[in-house]
Formats: sequence, C-alpha cells, structure tokens
Amino acid sequence: MLAQTQTRRKCPRYDCSMSSRRLPAISAWRFVIVSGTVSLLADFVYEGARSVTGPVLAFFGATGLIVGVVTGIGEAASLLLRLVSGPLADRTQRFWAWTIAGYALTVISVPTLGYAGVLWVACGLVILERVGKAVRAPAKDALLSYATAATGRGKGFAVHEAIDQFGAVIGPLVVAAMLALTGNDYGPSLAVLALPGVIAMGLLFWQRAKVPNPVDYEVAPKPHESITLHLEPLHLPRAFWTYAAFTSTTMVGFATFGLISFHIVEAKLLPIAVVPLLYAGVMIVDALAALATGWAYDRFGPRVLVALPIVAASIPVLAFQNGVAAVVMGSLLWGMALGIQESTLRATVADLIEPQRRSTAYGVFAAVVGVATAGGGALAGALYDVSVPLLVGITVAVQVLAVLILLVFTRAIAHSVNTE
Repeated sequence: MLAQTQTRRKCPRYDCSMSSRRLPAISAWRFVIVSGTVSLLADFVYEGARSVTGPVLAFFGATGLIVGVVTGIGEAASLLLRLVSGPLADRTQRFWAWTIAGYALTVISVPTLGYAGVLWVACGLVILERVGKAVRAPAKDALLSYATAATGRGKGFAVHEAIDQFGAVIGPLVVAAMLALTGNDYGPSLAVLALPGVIAMGLLFWQRAKVPNPVDYEVAPKPHESITLHLEPLHLPRAFWTYAAFTSTTMVGFATFGLISFHIVEAKLLPIAVVPLLYAGVMIVDALAALATGWAYDRFGPRVLVALPIVAASIPVLAFQNGVAAVVMGSLLWGMALGIQESTLRATVADLIEPQRRSTAYGVFAAVVGVATAGGGALAGALYDVSVPLLVGITVAVQVLAVLILLVFTRAIAHSVNTE
C-alpha cells in the first residue's frame, strides 16, 4: 500500500517496518484507555474552570466586553496555534514532549486562576489554558492514532472519547459543590482541580516510560483504511481537503449548546438549575454516540459519517421549539452529533495521513474546523434572532450540501482502494 510504503521509507526517527518493530510494553488497548484517563482528568480540570470563567473574570472586575474578548482570544489561540504546534511536532518527532508541555500549561494555569489577584493576570491564565490545548492536541492525537491502528481507528478514538467525557461532567459538578461549600470562594474551588491535574501528569510520565515510541503500534492497514490518495512533500493530499470541506460544512450548519440553553432559559422551558443536569445528559449521549459510530466506522468505513449531517439537520427542528420534550430531544441529538465530531471525525484523519505527518494534519484540520465552528455559531445566533423557521431551513440546506461533499469524498476513497 502507498501509505505503508511511504512510512517505511520516510520515518527517520523510528524503524517502522513490521520485521523490526519492537513490541510496546503495554497493549494498544491499554494505551488508549490510559490516554482516555489522562484526558478525563484534564477535562476535569479545564472544564471545571470553563464552567465559571465568566463569573471569575467578573469577580476581578471584567466587563462583558472583556469577558467576550478574552474568551474569544482563548478559543482562537486554541485552534489557530495548532497550525504551528502540529507541523513542529512532526518536524521534531517529539510527540511526548509537546503533549506533556501542553497538559502542564493547563494543570498550572487553572488551579491558580482563583488566586490571580488582578484582572490582567486572570485574563492571561484563561488564555494560557487554551494555549496549552493548542500545544498538546495535534501531538496527542498523533500518539493516539498510532495505537488505534492496532485497535481499530473508530473503536479506539470512540473509547477514548467516551472515557474523556466523564471528566467534562465531573469537573463542573465538583466546582459547583465547592462553591456551595465555600460560599462562592473561587480560590479553593479552583485550587481543588490541582489534584486531578497532578494525577494526569503522573499518568503521562508513566505512559511515556512504558511506550516511548507509540509508532511501534502501527500495523498494516485494512483495505478501507488505506485511503491516502496522494502525498507530496509540501502538501496534504486532496482527499484530506475534501474531507475537511465536508466537516467544516457540517459545522457551519451546527447550532451551539450555548444557543440552545439560551433558548431554554429565554422561553422559560426549564429552571436555570436544571440546564447543567441536561448538559450532563448530553455528555452521556456524546459518549454513547462516539462508541456506536466508532464501531460502525471500523466495519463500514467513512460512509457512516453520513449520520452527522442528518443528526445536525434535525437539531434545530426540535431544539428551538417551545415544548420541553422537543427541546430535550434536540439537546440529546446535539450530544450525539458532538460524539461523532469528537471521535470518528478524528479517526478518519488518521486513516488519510501517513504517521509522520499526522500532527500537521490534525493541526490544520482543527484550525479549518474551528473557523467553521465559529462562523456557524455566529450564523445560528443571528438567524435565531430573525426567524427560527429560517434557521431551520438554512441549517437543513447546509447539511444537504455536506452530504453531497461526503459522497464525493467516499467515491474518491472507493476508487483509490479499487485501483491499489
């Protein structure tokens, strides 16, 4: 296969051939589970902080404008800096170093946020946490992609995402409990997040000691996995860009949960205190959807991704109604779409790109999708203010376009496999 041949020829740091591969000290599935646990603990830390970022900045004297600017800069940094960190990780081949450095920035910045003292320090820590995400994400995804070559791309990324989501639920709940116990004292409420952060770092160092070269997991791909069409030294393959176009199109037509929760509160459909509980349910659906589509991806290939635009098109039809049952169902569908986005979409990138360029691909992919997500959120918000039926109509039209792009992508992949 083309991808396998190029891997053997171009991998300067490791000998990637099957005959000389050293067996890692832990199984590929154990590597995936430990990686998922690290992500769970990290989500515990930063999602706990993100649940109160606005109130914390307000406590230090921020205005609404400052909160918007700071969080906007943070999200932009989280996405766009991956265009730098991804290629650098590939160039240096120091994937563990980039991953550990990124997690360290998060573990350090979050627990100290409540003790920032002055507004500018608090703002800097909020942005620094997002920079940590940018530093680690491409390299972390590349490390995970090597192990999932042995477990099955879809299953591996799906299990990782399912484990990860528990942290996204636990973190905000722990912070809420601490605020209640301390009388809304942000210092100890965020400082308690240092504990899961320290455990995460310990697991990372243990994992690196056990598997210094995760590329050793990489095995000969299955027929539907060998879908790299063409790879030039300075360019990602055309299939990657077609796939990025499909993904970004789905995100342009994807409403955010922030807008859904805004509708719930404004329409007085649920008490404010119930919204976090609904969000916890959404995260559970996220995990289940990741598992289901991940297993389906390994069996049927990229065509299972057609579920994403179908689900995304259904969300506004239900989520912006004035009935509780419809809104709850729409919210759960939102969680289903998120589960597909966070697992199976990332698995497909790994199948498109040979091992030594995956960090670059993940960085570019995140930046493209991030810009589309920001634009989609703004579009959905603007349309919501004008007309909910118009929002529904445009969302459906965008998702139909996404399906057409996916058809082009899957036909190109099928042609590539048939001609190899």
